[in-house]
Amino acid sequence: LSQAKKAKKVSGLLAKVETAEDRKAALAELDQGFGKKDPAAIFAKAQLLLQDDPRKALAALEQIELGKVLAPVADEARAQRAMIHLLLGEATSARDLVDSIDLSRQQDPKARAMMGAVVAEAWARTGQAKKATETVELFNPEDPEFEPVRPQLHRARAYVYAATGDTKLMRRSLRKLLDQDVRLLGGFMSKRTHPLLQKEAKRLLEQSGQVPRKMVRG
Repeated sequence: LSQAKKAKKVSGLLAKVETAEDRKAALAELDQGFGKKDPAAIFAKAQLLLQDDPRKALAALEQIELGKVLAPVADEARAQRAMIHLLLGEATSARDLVDSIDLSRQQDPKARAMMGAVVAEAWARTGQAKKATETVELFNPEDPEFEPVRPQLHRARAYVYAATGDTKLMRRSLRKLLDQDVRLLGGFMSKRTHPLLQKEAKRLLEQSGQVPRKMVRG
């Protein structure tokens, strides 16, 4: 009950954040109103820090001692850290974390789907295409329940289908991302991305005529 109350308070705090100044104020409030090792506060801090500095967000999440928190909380920390490593192109580091995640421990469907997307992408990018496929296909991106995590599911599918050589399904996933927000293709333009994904993302961007000034790398 105590953790639920803290989570609700943190959620309310994050809901008010709209500007850089809001983020700064929220970070200060989290530092003052919660314990330094409180998982809910750390997750919130990481979310705020990720906007400007993924490394600082990662450092914040690393403060959660995985062996001293409840298993679902530890898995959430692993998944969020892995997600940042994937955004930074560090697939091996992400893989080291996701191998210990048990999706069945997550009761919330959206949280489980989000975690599944991270796990599948990490496996796809480190030579475990079969396991990645089995995982990502547990979650239908078109399910209304998964609407908030739809971009992450399509991103994971793009990596999985690139790893399996299924260019048709890979292109479909990239097209879904383009239709949602052209900036979502930005994460596929780095040198560490699968060559098929780089090529197709670039082609779609050129065709769309909407190459944005600043790409979203998530």
